[in-house]
Amino acid sequence: MSDLPAKIHLVEEGPREGFQIEKGPIPTARKIELIDALSDTGLTRIQIVSFVNPKRVPGMADAEAVVAGFTPRPGVSYAGLWLNDQGFDRARATGRLDMRGAITIGASDTFLRRNQNRSIAEQIASQRDMVKRYVELGVPVYRGGMMAAFGCNYEGDIPVPRVVELVGTIVDIAAERNIRLDYVSLADTMGWATPLSIKRVVGAVRSKFPDLALSLHLHDTRGLGLANAFAGLEMGVAHFDAAVAGLGGCPFAANAGAAGNVCTEDLVVMCDEMGVETGVDLDRLVECARLAEDIVGHPLPGCVMKGGTLAKLRAAKAARA
Repeated sequence: MSDLPAKIHLVEEGPREGFQIEKGPIPTARKIELIDALSDTGLTRIQIVSFVNPKRVPGMADAEAVVAGFTPRPGVSYAGLWLNDQGFDRARATGRLDMRGAITIGASDTFLRRNQNRSIAEQIASQRDMVKRYVELGVPVYRGGMMAAFGCNYEGDIPVPRVVELVGTIVDIAAERNIRLDYVSLADTMGWATPLSIKRVVGAVRSKFPDLALSLHLHDTRGLGLANAFAGLEMGVAHFDAAVAGLGGCPFAANAGAAGNVCTEDLVVMCDEMGVETGVDLDRLVECARLAEDIVGHPLPGCVMKGGTLAKLRAAKAARA
């Protein structure tokens, strides 16, 4: 275990990733309730809404109201997601979010066309334009992102050299503006990753860009989310996106069984048991998972909120001794 990172950095995406795919409308007040609860768990970055077309993603139609209603906590960064100039302008107009830009490309042309109505080439051009706006407005650009980095329901397996080449494009776009990225996120948008492909893709990107920090955005579509996270940890990855209780899924993945992100509290338990620091109060996070399940009104896939934490079992055993 000596190669594992000493600490990981989590981006909690449950409020955005989760509520965007729920079939029934979630009351704005209940979304805010979950955000405020998550703010007291030790998580330091929470993605709370996306500014997208409400006709395509009705669950995010109240994005401005959610942002206006939550109670910020010191030391917690609150983020929104946007895909174009209109979304960026909406997010910026709220005046309540941590406005940091990203350079995001997709490895699947077909998925990009369905998700953003653009080809890969058009997306690259649009990202150059967005970065120009960020620089002009003084908005820092802190990360890159690669959607569908491990496979696509429309195009199948994504060639590893394509991913490496497009990561290079992200790095080049940043370099054109003298931007140093904190990391580049590799997203398993449609749940194709396996521990072996995680190691192959991360290894190939690392081989080409050894000084580039990487992040993993993992979906649990085939029950491999934690296994894939562990493979990433073994490769030294120290940045992960996650969703409380396993909320979420991609509405444009062409997969009725598309699952949410790797479950935050389950990932925290795994890290705790391996001595990897997360900075998260697990008991409070488990309560948030139960709250999320109550809000959506149906069972969610998180395991720890049902099975409990090992720390509590050990404490109970010690008390009986």
